[in-house]
Amino acid sequence: MLFLVRHAESIENATKYTGFYENPRPWTGPAAHALSRDVVGLTPRGFLQCLWLRETLRGLTGSDPAVRTSQYRRALDTAALALPGLPYEVTALLNEQHYGAATYMTKQELYATYPEGMEDRQTRKHLWRPPGAGGESLACGVLQRATAFVEGLHTASAADVVAFTHHTAILALRAVLERRPVTELVDEARVRKIPNAAVLAYEQAGGLFHARGTAQPDC
Repeated sequence: MLFLVRHAESIENATKYTGFYENPRPWTGPAAHALSRDVVGLTPRGFLQCLWLRETLRGLTGSDPAVRTSQYRRALDTAALALPGLPYEVTALLNEQHYGAATYMTKQELYATYPEGMEDRQTRKHLWRPPGAGGESLACGVLQRATAFVEGLHTASAADVVAFTHHTAILALRAVLERRPVTELVDEARVRKIPNAAVLAYEQAGGLFHARGTAQPDC
């Protein structure tokens, strides 16, 4: 079994439009990305969601699952709180989409600074490659990482794997696991995003993964 877990609610999730996105942005692109990756932690609600995850995953996984997490603090904290005492492997393959120089830019500032990418960002978001060093599109960069992660699952030492990751990364992982176009998943996410701390379960059979349900927190 593979369990994809979106990290618990972070400070960024809770204050997205009141705390991190300002116009003009007070940080450079690299500083904004470092802030997102290394500093942003969980809210009090996020800690409660981790307690919910602890009970939920205990009932879903085997006694000693292999744990994988992205390099972002909010995913690392979720893993440590949800599965205390278990070792985990940190991998960039599970990282959130890298928004490069656009990290924490409002749309207004983004379009004024990088007008050449406005049409892709507005109408072909899956193809949009954020400007600046490290910027990656969902359909190329993130999807490639998701493919590599799924292909590497056969090396896991346990029957069950729990992967703590992010919303956009989950879209790419679902495209690989469910063999669906990423555009279809992006359209679904516009209607309703995967909630923080949600668990998506997949069973491997016959060399393929099959969706086996979703658990969502009540807090």
